[in-house]
Formats: sequence, C-alpha cells, structure tokens
Amino acid sequence: MKERVQAVLDEIRPGLQQDGGDCELVEVTEEGIVKLRLTGACAGCPMSQMTLKMGIEATLKERIPEVHSVESVTL
Repeated sequence: MKERVQAVLDEIRPGLQQDGGDCELVEVTEEGIVKLRLTGACAGCPMSQMTLKMGIEATLKERIPEVHSVESVTL
C-alpha cells in the first residue's frame, strides 16, 4: 500500500510545491494510518492541518479505500 500512497502523493505534490511547501511520506501503518512530514512553507503554515485533512487525506481516502487517516509527524 505504501507504493500506492506514494503515487497519489506524487500527483498532489505539485500543488503543494506551487505554494512553497511539500510533504514527505514517513510511514503507512497496517491500520491504514498515513504519517507525513510537512516541509517548506507547509511546515509552519496555520492552514496546514486543513491542507492535511481536507486535501491530502480526502484525496488518499478517495483513491485508496484502505487509508483511514493521515497524520502529520515531526522528526
């Protein structure tokens, strides 16, 4: 499933990069939780949680039904 998630993220990525941000796939758990690290402008943006849930998570859940949620992590 990790490869499928990465493929969808690669399609989403240009929109994030257009605004100076990006995301990095950290992990996909067996429970269907996708863990991402937001980078660039997304890392400090007050709208990042909305982007994460309404944009990235919604798209992933639509395209990959096994995805249950998306979480932001910092390392």
